[in-house]
Amino acid sequence: MAGGTGDLQMQSVSESSPIFKNLHTREYISHKKKVHSVAWNCTGTKLASGSVDQTARVWHIEPHGHSKGKDLELKGHADSVDQLCWDPKHSELVATASGDKTVRLWDARSGKCSQQVELSGENINITFKPDGTHIAVGNRDDELTIIDVRKFKSIHKRKFNYEVNEIAWDTTGELFFLTIGNGTVEVLAYPSLQQFHTLVAHTAGCYCIAIDPTGRYFAVGSADALVSLWDLSEMLCVRTFTKLEWPVRTISFNHDGQYIASASEDLFIDIADVQTGRTVHQIPCRAAMNSVEWNPKYNLLAFAGDDKNKYQADEGVFRVFGFESP
Repeated sequence: MAGGTGDLQMQSVSESSPIFKNLHTREYISHKKKVHSVAWNCTGTKLASGSVDQTARVWHIEPHGHSKGKDLELKGHADSVDQLCWDPKHSELVATASGDKTVRLWDARSGKCSQQVELSGENINITFKPDGTHIAVGNRDDELTIIDVRKFKSIHKRKFNYEVNEIAWDTTGELFFLTIGNGTVEVLAYPSLQQFHTLVAHTAGCYCIAIDPTGRYFAVGSADALVSLWDLSEMLCVRTFTKLEWPVRTISFNHDGQYIASASEDLFIDIADVQTGRTVHQIPCRAAMNSVEWNPKYNLLAFAGDDKNKYQADEGVFRVFGFESP
């Protein structure tokens, strides 16, 4: 079924946006176990997937066509690849964070690991600074490590005495965000990592965060099933998105900041208009979602979750929504 539209057609909703009409989802059979993370490179031409099967894979995906050529396997980790991200300035460099305590940088042309560093814990979060100079990594022990990309060495470590769930830089690289288990978002100045703001964001743990690529907003997904939208310059909540009924696991803004996708254990991905707060589409899915990510150039949404086959084994697939129907 790889590359086919399968049976995951668009589920339209009453305020359906014309931009999403006649669009389909393609399925890519990618891993032996479930996929934890999907991410596009900076040019929007390649998609990487990271899996519990200890590998990452890179796919060349055309904006209006099938994947081009065979996918490339990135092999070397000794534990689950929990999150990955691409260098924002180099379209062929992808970084992976694994439970094996290492962070690796890979060349997506050769599939070879070019750099690696061993850290102190099981890594679950990774993100690049927008200028590509630093990588931030979070582990299961709520420890943050900053890596200098040129030397590929740790230059700063900080252990937090609270539950840190996800990390992100703003588009300038001057603010650093942590989503916290008590329902707050900590905003730190960068590079000092001094506390700048504590935002009381939700009534339950804040799980995930996404930064609007235009720099106007950021969004926070919470265990209270809400997504809150914040004005970045004012640090004020301007609206909430309320369609999900389960804890929000993953969120992403599209390339021009017009739409936000959010997903949970609900069996659909919600796509909402950022300005109105209204749902414009819902993509049906078969399992809880682990990762949704919009392409940085086109309205293509990659997503992956806990899909099982009829034998209740992990399917190891990811899907991309946004292709025009044949």
